[in-house]
Amino acid sequence: MTGLLIGYARVSTNDQDLTAQKNALAALGVSPDKTFTDQGLTGANRARPGLREALAACRAGDTLAVTKLDRLARSLRDAKDIVDALTRREVKLSIGGSVHDPTDPVGRLLFNVLAMVAEFEADLIRARTREGMAVAKAKGRLRGKQPKLSKKQEAHLVSVHRAGTHTTVELAKLFAVARSTVYRAIKRAGDTA
Repeated sequence: MTGLLIGYARVSTNDQDLTAQKNALAALGVSPDKTFTDQGLTGANRARPGLREALAACRAGDTLAVTKLDRLARSLRDAKDIVDALTRREVKLSIGGSVHDPTDPVGRLLFNVLAMVAEFEADLIRARTREGMAVAKAKGRLRGKQPKLSKKQEAHLVSVHRAGTHTTVELAKLFAVARSTVYRAIKRAGDTA
């Protein structure tokens, strides 16, 4: 009896599409009912329900198939941990149709190189994102969360509070904000609620 092919596909955002990976896994012989997916979860996040289900579905003699190593993990440590766990359970790993052999020195070398490249790509993406955010902030395009109340509204809220005519709950309703916003405004003004 030969083992089953279990597929795993992942995309980092909800806007991305899993179709290409699912088609590639189907071309490798993975049945759609044996394909597990995660959408909107990064490879750096190890707590992925689809990955957990795919790993749980694997039995001794089975093969876990991914289209590329970076779909499985984005760090060398995670990739090695997953492969070590698969190896202990006698489950093979197929990366784009090539079965990884952890007992072969060349196979281990190639796997480590692929895992390092995946980690390097993730680091580059993070660095580019930080650079882009810094540029946007310098140009005034990245302003963060906007306050619920303008300065004038906040000053009015504080003056009404100081007059003592309204409770915090009433102030929140009057200004159409959450009580926490009222508390923060009062605290910024140096008063106590």
